[in-house]
Amino acid sequence: MAEKDADIQKIKELIRIMKENDLVEIDIQHGDDRVALRRAQPQQTTAFGPIMTAVPGAGSPILMSQGQAAAQIPTAAKNEGLLEIKSPIVGTFYETPSPDSDPYVEPGTRVDSQTVVCIIEAMKVMNEIKAEVSGTIVERTVKNGQAVEYGQVLFKVRPD
Repeated sequence: MAEKDADIQKIKELIRIMKENDLVEIDIQHGDDRVALRRAQPQQTTAFGPIMTAVPGAGSPILMSQGQAAAQIPTAAKNEGLLEIKSPIVGTFYETPSPDSDPYVEPGTRVDSQTVVCIIEAMKVMNEIKAEVSGTIVERTVKNGQAVEYGQVLFKVRPD
């Protein structure tokens, strides 16, 4: 039990160092153990805070926590009456079906519930994400190729 507490203290210290130095990502390997920490970009409008994951196959997992992701802060988009298209899975966001294609949607594009708005790659599977709302895309909140979390806002939509 004392060893687990020591591991948690080490991770808390790494998070403190990340915040003090405005680091977005840190990856440390010591023997068979590996710790990779990544936090949301400061300019993003997510309320997820630090994102900590244990790397599969990297020895014993030290910590897997996204507790701050559960506590979401009301955004200005909700106050403006905009709808949000959120990521249904963890993965990598792609705005186009292939590198040489046009984006599925851009600000100003009219969408309905069946409109494909992007792809999220998860475990080498390309998942088409549908709008599930009707309206006009106002803003894309993530960049092409960016890692996204479950529930992270991808697009803001002005409803019809």
